Parts: sequence; C-alpha cells; structure tokens
Amino acid sequence: MGPGEQSTPSEPQPRSPDAEQEGERRRLRRLQIMVGMVTSVLSQDPDLTLAQANRMVADCRKAALMMFPGKELAFDLIYGPRLERVIKERFKGNP
Repeated sequence: MGPGEQSTPSEPQPRSPDAEQEGERRRLRRLQIMVGMVTSVLSQDPDLTLAQANRMVADCRKAALMMFPGKELAFDLIYGPRLERVIKERFKGNP
C-alpha cells in the first residue's frame, strides 16, 4: 500500500453453493472423526469412570451442536444411541 492509500475492509463475499457444501462436508467429516475418537476412548480407556464417560458424551454433543446449530434431534438420533450403547457395554454391572 502506497502513501495516502487507505485500506478499506472488504465485505464478505457470499459463499457459492459449492463452497457451502464443501464446508458442510468438512464439518460432517470432523464430527464423524470426533465421534469415532470418543467411541474409542469410551471403549478402551481402562481408567475411565462412568461420570467421565457421560461427560465426554455431553461434551461431544455440545461440540457437534456448535458445528451444526439446531441439529439436536439429528445428533440424538444418529450418534446418541451409539455412544450410549458403548457406555452400557463398557459399564455393564455398574449402577
């Protein structure tokens, strides 16, 4: 920028439908990876307590809803049962 030139903040450009779809695909892939990692920790960490497991699921749900606002029902129907099943299998016999 030369002397006397002012930088003007550029206005955000509208995203193309392709860019929006790509962003959605990336967020979905990140969510799938996150749920997979949580599932792995729930089933494999020998020191994990039931309270910690439940907290991990709650944190996972919170992160998912930050990526996909307003999609509580989708998370509860798709990922919630899977995570609950892992907890039940891992902690069967615990109250």
